[in-house]
Order: sequence, then C-alpha cells, then structure tokens
Amino acid sequence: MSSLSPQSTPPVAPEPALSGGPGTGLRRSLGVVDGVAIAASSTAATTSIAIGMGTIATIVGLHAPALLLLAFLPVLGIATAYARLNRSEPNMGNGYVWVGKSIGPWPGFLTGWVTLVGSIIFCAYTSAIMGSVVLIFANKAGLHSLAGIALDPTSTGITTGVGLVILVALTALAVTGIRAATRFQFALLIFEYTVLLGFCGWALITGDHAFSLSWFNPFEISSGTTFAQGMVLAVFFFWGWDAAFTVNEETKSPSDAARGGLIALFAMLGLFLFASVAFQREMSLTELVKNGPQALPYLGEKLAAEPWATLPLVALMFSAVASVQATLIPTARGLLAMGRDRTMGPLWTRVHPRYGSPAAGTVVVMSIAGVIALLAVAIPKLSDMLLAAVNAIGLIVAFYYGLTALACAVRFRSALREGAREALLAVGVPAVSGLILLGLGGYLGYSYLTMSDHFELSPANGWFMFSLPAAIVLVGLGMAAVAKYVRRSPYFTTGHGTDAESLTLPMDRTAA
Repeated sequence: MSSLSPQSTPPVAPEPALSGGPGTGLRRSLGVVDGVAIAASSTAATTSIAIGMGTIATIVGLHAPALLLLAFLPVLGIATAYARLNRSEPNMGNGYVWVGKSIGPWPGFLTGWVTLVGSIIFCAYTSAIMGSVVLIFANKAGLHSLAGIALDPTSTGITTGVGLVILVALTALAVTGIRAATRFQFALLIFEYTVLLGFCGWALITGDHAFSLSWFNPFEISSGTTFAQGMVLAVFFFWGWDAAFTVNEETKSPSDAARGGLIALFAMLGLFLFASVAFQREMSLTELVKNGPQALPYLGEKLAAEPWATLPLVALMFSAVASVQATLIPTARGLLAMGRDRTMGPLWTRVHPRYGSPAAGTVVVMSIAGVIALLAVAIPKLSDMLLAAVNAIGLIVAFYYGLTALACAVRFRSALREGAREALLAVGVPAVSGLILLGLGGYLGYSYLTMSDHFELSPANGWFMFSLPAAIVLVGLGMAAVAKYVRRSPYFTTGHGTDAESLTLPMDRTAA
C-alpha cells in the first residue's frame, strides 16, 4: 500500500533511522508513490508547459512535439544509467558520488555543483512565477496598485518580491519533514493534472488549427543552432525526475527511488506531448510567442468564461509551489552528501533532531535563492528573465546528465564481456545518451560565443547566454579547489562518496 495512503499514516513515535545508527538522523519511511510525487513535483509538468510552450515556440516555432519526443530518448538513457548506478551505490549525492568514483573527483564535484546551482536558480526564478500568478489574481480581483506601486504581473521586481514571501513559507514546510511535504505535493499534483488534462483535452477537441504531422518533423527546423537550443530546452522540460534519487536514503528500498523516477518520467512524456499538440490546436504561433510564460492562463481565458477560466491559473500556482518545495528538498540533501564528504562545509550536515531533515541547509538554500532572485531584477521583463534562466539551466542539466551517463558506462564497462544485451544496456545506451547531451551543450555553447559581438543583459545576446553557465562552472572549479586544498576532503583522494550508513551526522541542537 502507498505510504501516502491514509491507512499508512505514521505513528507519533519516531520512525527508525538508517541502519547505520540513530545518529544519521534521516529516516527510511518513503515508498514508490512518494518518489513519484517528489519526481513529478520537481519536474513540474504544469509549470514547464505553462512557461515552456511559449518559450520553445520562440525558438523552433511549431516543432515542439518533435523536440520533446527526441529529447526524451537520451533522457530515458540517462534514467536507465541512474537506475543502474543507484542499485550499485544508493547515495543522496547520486551523480556527484557516481561521477567522482567512476571518472574522477574534479568532474564529480562539478556534477554535484552544477546540479545544486541549477536547482537554486530554478527556485529563484520560479519564485517570480509564483509572484506573477498572485498578481494576476490580484488584477482579476480589481487590485492593480498598492501604496502607489503598480501590481504588474510582468514586472520582474514586483513578482520577485511577492514570490519571496511564498518561498519563505515553503521552506518552513520543507524543514518540518519530507513526509508532510510529499503529502502536500501529492494533493497539489492531483488538482493540477486534473485541470491540465481537462483544458488540454478541450483544446485538442475544439481547436481551430488543423493537426499537422510536420509538428513532429525535426528536419524542418531552420538551423543547427536552433535545433540545439530547442533540444536543450526540451531536455529542460524533463529535468527533475532525478529528484527521486536524492531521497533514496530515506526510501524503504533503493529500487523504489528508481521506479518512482522512471514512472514520473514516462508520465511527463505523455503530458508534454499531449499538451504541446493541444496548445498548437488552439493557438497560432503568434499567440504562443506573444503570451510566452502566460500561455496556460491565456488558454484558460480563451476556452472558458469565469470562474472556470481561472482554474489553469490556480493549477500553475500549485505547480510552481510544488516544484519549488520539491526542489528545496533534493538540493539540501545533495549538499548534505557533499558536506559529509567535507567537499562543502559542516553546516550542510546538520540534521534537525525532531523532523529528521537537513533544516539548516534548507534555510540557507532558500536564502541563496532569494539573493539570486533579487539580482535577476536587473532584467526588467519577466519573460526575458525566464528565457535566460531556462537556457542557462538547460545547458548545465545537459552537462551533468551527460557526465552521469558516462560514469555509468565507465563503471560497468566489464559488461562488454557479458553479452550484447547487457553491454548495450549497461554501456552502450548510457554512453550514447551522455555523448548526445554533452555534444548538444558544447555545440550550443559555441554558437552562443559566435552569435554576438557585444555583451548585454538580454536572452537574445549570445555572450550573456554563454556567460551564465560558464560562470557557474568556473565558480565550481574554485569551490573544488577549496575543498581539495583547504578542507582537504578525502573525496579528492579516493573519488568515493561517504557511505550513508557509516557515520554519525551532527544533529541541529539549536532548534526545538
């Protein structure tokens, strides 16, 4: 029975800690459905659809279905690599630990670093989305200004301020424990998927634009750069399913984490293809591009009268809330994994004695996301800020997915002697998938460098678009040097992550 069902509500008494001893603090209480809820919430299908359909249309026109289907193939190869590596070595640090052991500590550290920074950036810009939705609600209620400040849902500054208040509340819920968070996310998922499927189904049936097989033809895309940028954006759509692997030390069985991630991944493929076709049946390319990150609310207004037209907006709000919370959870746990290896500071290893969660780390992650969100106010238009953030995250996601897949191929290279099927699954598929994503990222990075002759804060400026992921990697190299030469982390000697069940973590004695 699902651990989210009412019959399985945990008793008041504390749940057992990991088998390594009570000092580890983390509790094995999650099942497959919990993993699905975390992976699906982190992937944030409704948010990806809401802001992504208009964004990807600005790049590849009406060929989003083709790219979503193509992007799924290497992502599925990455997922099989994660599942195989997780069976061999379950660790909340996942890619950081696996790449460090199989390829080397420097690329391993970078894998962990870019994963965490990408997640924090996601929290930062999604807080602006939450703020934008709240302001749209305020406008619908007739409130357009407050204390002389215009409540503009397209303004980066105003939406960020409102979103940060919500971010603080979500952090408090994430700190109180992962089971409460997954229950909350599961309820949000049911509502948002019901609304999403209902409105997309309505658009699919009643849309005025004829269905075209050309939507699934990637060869009609105008250039290689456009194709690469579209593919990276499509990979970003699927990003988040691997969140299930960051709670594998709190899952009753490591295989449950893998099943949760794979179930969520296939569900996302169905939702993305269904929604992309539905949007293009109902909206022209001009409408998609014009509405950008407000495409889903626009769809609701086009199809229904109030109050029903507001339902997609509510679903977007729920999705943004669930995805931010689902991102806070794995990010803090990834930093805990790095902290116990001494590649990051001891703060990240503090586990709350009552809630059994890395509370201090979760609060600090929220604080850093808040600072980044405030810095992003330098890009005044919300749609431009979102496009810049999504492109930057897409590149670093391709980077760390690719390295993790190659780590699988290296780790299990002995399978080349065990028959064609095993060699294909353990080495061939992960290697090809990883090389595809790394190749796409490298090609797109080169294209950004050569497409502009000056620098400006705009998603249309290649130098700016390249500088974001490049800065993340360069800072990561500096942090790796600190970990190796200042903290003298044993990770840089052995390349191995700390066994989750072999040490006692310090409890947070400052909390109640």
